[in-house]
Amino acid sequence: MSTNKPTVLIVDDESINISILMSFLKTDYRIIAAKNGHQALDRLTDAIPPDIILLDVVMPEMDGYEVCKKIKDNPVTQHIPVIFISSKNNHIDETNGFEMGAADYITKPISPPIVLSRIKTHLNLARVRQLLVSQNHLLEETIKQRTKELTQTQDITILALATLAETRDNETGNHIRRTQNYVKALAIELAKNPKHNEFLTPENIDLLFKSAPLHDIGKVGIPDNILLKPGKLSTDEFHIMKDHASLGNEALSKAEQLLGNGNISFLRFAREIASGHHEKWDGSGYPKGLSGEEIPFSARLMAVADVYDALISKRVYKPAFTHSKAVSIIIEGSGKHFDPEIVNAFLKIEKQFVDIAKCFSDGDQV
Repeated sequence: MSTNKPTVLIVDDESINISILMSFLKTDYRIIAAKNGHQALDRLTDAIPPDIILLDVVMPEMDGYEVCKKIKDNPVTQHIPVIFISSKNNHIDETNGFEMGAADYITKPISPPIVLSRIKTHLNLARVRQLLVSQNHLLEETIKQRTKELTQTQDITILALATLAETRDNETGNHIRRTQNYVKALAIELAKNPKHNEFLTPENIDLLFKSAPLHDIGKVGIPDNILLKPGKLSTDEFHIMKDHASLGNEALSKAEQLLGNGNISFLRFAREIASGHHEKWDGSGYPKGLSGEEIPFSARLMAVADVYDALISKRVYKPAFTHSKAVSIIIEGSGKHFDPEIVNAFLKIEKQFVDIAKCFSDGDQV
């Protein structure tokens, strides 16, 4: 008998009923039989499981309703269509059958053409359902692969831009790595507050981490004689240097426009950070003089991270400050330079900042 034929499991405690069904099904189907519910459930573990089940209702020990329920409760077998074939023809019996998960209900005495037609219909429906499941899995895999490719493209873009900025700046690549890790640590701590649950999702925290290296991307537009000056900037030079925040905003805004979607998160976060990380809580910062919560949250995070790293790092115009000195300066700036809530988060995890600074040290931090 060809195993390419669909397999029908007939479950009935009367041998004559099994024989009748087999007589007109055997030409087109592979037949297996069970004389009670326990045997039926055992048959479902065979190497070749049935494609459809014809199930009697009235059987000893375990009736058809219970058998059907067990089949439908099992994730391995729940997809197999079950057709009740029973002498119980009350509408309540049919309702019970459908409530147990049956695909159909045929009353005895049976009509072979009806049974054949119903089997064919439900096998076709099962194939369509399986095809839809397969197509959904394929679609999910395609989406996952596309998402992975987009994420890789995004990461490469960020790395390329950050590297470009880094090549034109006296600050090191480790500054970029330290600050992005500071931002992530702050975000994770602040995410513990229900107030920030909606914004500080794991996905957004990851995007903040990836976007942070672009905070000084605008420095590519600052003249070399100012950007690379081996000493403290004059008032006029510092005024020009401050333009890097606006330049970064403009460059990343254009990138958003070219992509045709102002809601692309990593570019939005990068733009907010580049433009706003020199704004101050009291409104005395630049380039727009924003204050309080007018300053994007991402930029407020970077403000603490960037200043802390600048304080503990050696510059041509200053020595590296100790961690304790840096902490005292940030505390002093709470409510003036920095968002007080972010300062409080910083104080809770300052040991993490020390560990990050050591992990990505330039050798000049104290």
